[in-house]
Amino acid sequence: MRALAVFLWCATALAHPALGAPPEVQFEYSNPGMTPAHWTLSVRPDGSGHFHAERGHATADGALTLNAAEIDRDVQVSPKFAGEVFAAAERHNGFRQECESHWKVAFTGTKTLRFSSPESQGACSFNFSKDKEIEALGDEMVAVGETLVTGARLELLLQHDRLGLDAELEALMIAAQEGRSLQLCAIREILQRLSEDPAVMERVHKRARVLLERAAAER
Repeated sequence: MRALAVFLWCATALAHPALGAPPEVQFEYSNPGMTPAHWTLSVRPDGSGHFHAERGHATADGALTLNAAEIDRDVQVSPKFAGEVFAAAERHNGFRQECESHWKVAFTGTKTLRFSSPESQGACSFNFSKDKEIEALGDEMVAVGETLVTGARLELLLQHDRLGLDAELEALMIAAQEGRSLQLCAIREILQRLSEDPAVMERVHKRARVLLERAAAER
């Protein structure tokens, strides 16, 4: 009987891989005109998650053209932010609804919100949503993705082009001030390294410290 019970449990787990897993919200973004062209960010209630980005073929404007070919790493956003994401998912029935407005507006990328838990799952996709909370959540997730992509770029610049760090950090500071980059705490490690590395210019140290202060306030 015990062997049969184990067999039935294994069969159920294989049929339902999310069984016993923590709830998760995944945001997927696709835009062929951007770099990266496609990425996904998964978040769990405690703020832990995963980020995967594919570079695509677009070329960045200006001098900031050094980009990671692919990003695939575990990430940590603030529990406060994660709580807001899951609260929005709950208010929208786990995203089991129509999100797209179908209005004739400029294309800003295809965004997909997915919710999964042992009890339920749902998803909706949109370019622009007439639901203000869904649209705002999409903008926020895009801003978090921008932070994570910038963090990966900063790591590359530290290795290959230290002179480019100052301009990249200045751009990140502006993006953070304007709300286009959120959850700087998710790239705290590289910011800490830049604030302490004796091989980079003092202005880089100062910008990194300012960003670290902003990151600390998000947690």
